[in-house]
Formats: sequence, C-alpha cells, structure tokens
Amino acid sequence: MRRKEREITDRNLIEKILSTSEIVRVAINDTPAPYIVPLNYGYKNNALYIHSARNGMKIELMRANPIVSFEIEQKTEIVKSEISCEWTANYRSVIGIAEAEILTKKDEIVHGLDVLMQHFGKKENKYDEKYFQRIVIIKLTISEIIGKQAGDWS
Repeated sequence: MRRKEREITDRNLIEKILSTSEIVRVAINDTPAPYIVPLNYGYKNNALYIHSARNGMKIELMRANPIVSFEIEQKTEIVKSEISCEWTANYRSVIGIAEAEILTKKDEIVHGLDVLMQHFGKKENKYDEKYFQRIVIIKLTISEIIGKQAGDWS
C-alpha cells in the first residue's frame, strides 16, 4: 500500500467493517474485462455469504473461475473545500481476494441464508420450501484482505 498511514492493520477493525457494512462489490473474471456486481451479504468466520438465482452470468463465471476480488466500504463522506484540488474523502474500506463456492444443498442454503439474515439483524428465520429449488448460496472464503481509511474516525 502506497499510503501506509492509511492502512488498517487492526484485525478487529477489519472484522467490524465486514460485520457492519451492507454491500459488497464482487469482481469476477471475464473476457474482455472483469464483471463487477454489487450484492448484499452476510459475514461469518472469514466468509461472505450471498444468495443468488441458480443460473446467470455471475454463477457461470464463478464456475469457470472461482477466484474473485471484492470491495466493501463503510461510511464514506466527501469533504469539500473552497479550492477544488483540496477536496478529500473520509472513508473506511476493505479489499480482498476470495474463493467462491456455490452451495446447492438445502442445509447449506439454510445456513447461508441464516448468516445473511443475522447480518441484517433478523435472528429467527423461516423459509418457504419453494425457494430451495430456485436459489443457491455463494460462499466467498477470504484468502487475502487489506483495509484502508482516511479522515477522523474518533
């Protein structure tokens, strides 16, 4: 990282960003350019859980190459100045690399949905059986992660 003073080295703070943010942007390998998609997610034990339809571009691309990149930011704010080149931003973010696993078994889907729902504050969950034939859970197991921040976070 070029600006070492902005690097987040505290793993607890990285965990907080992962546990409290709502949207992950996942970059998936494709030709001629990466395919990037914003998704809501749940986080638990070094993995992001995402629900998806069983078919579609992201599923096809992840099956072809399960290594993906991701980005999550938290509480961004543009700080304006009278001088245009002195504008800045307050932010916290993490970027990383993960391996995608497409989970299709009912118990895996229930676990993934529970993680996702708990991430958003719903502890007790019921699921209609009809959904288990229509969705999968994408589990992104994180292999590399780095955090960065700027601004006053006191």
